[in-house]
Amino acid sequence: MDIMLRVNGHDHRLAVEPRVTLLDALRERLDLTGTKKGCDRGECGACTVLADGRRIKSCLTLAVMRQNTEITTIEGLARGDRLHPLQEEFIRRDALQCGGCTPGQIMSGVACISEGHTRSADEIREWMSGNLCRCACYPNIVAAIQDAAK
Repeated sequence: MDIMLRVNGHDHRLAVEPRVTLLDALRERLDLTGTKKGCDRGECGACTVLADGRRIKSCLTLAVMRQNTEITTIEGLARGDRLHPLQEEFIRRDALQCGGCTPGQIMSGVACISEGHTRSADEIREWMSGNLCRCACYPNIVAAIQDAAK
């Protein structure tokens, strides 16, 4: 199928099989490898991107289903050389180790902030529960989100 994906403010024409996931289209067709492939079953959140500002797991949606949707990946958060405030806080708070989950954590955190789910550490943990970190950086991730939300 010939499709058009709008990713990080740019339109991309692609020819894909109907079964190609958005994750695979981003990584393999558009070379946007910041979005990570973790479990490929929607359980870990490493593939989280924003679709029209809402967080989705890109391994669970087909690319053909995301036409006419504004997709934002981790590569689309920075403004020129200026990192997104949550990216800055992840660095400042040392909220990453191996980096496998980091893009998905940041994308989900951006959505968590924009959705207004940052009133407490418990609320952040609840709304971030779909994103797993094998290195156990959770306290630092929560702190980074709290600081970026201010």
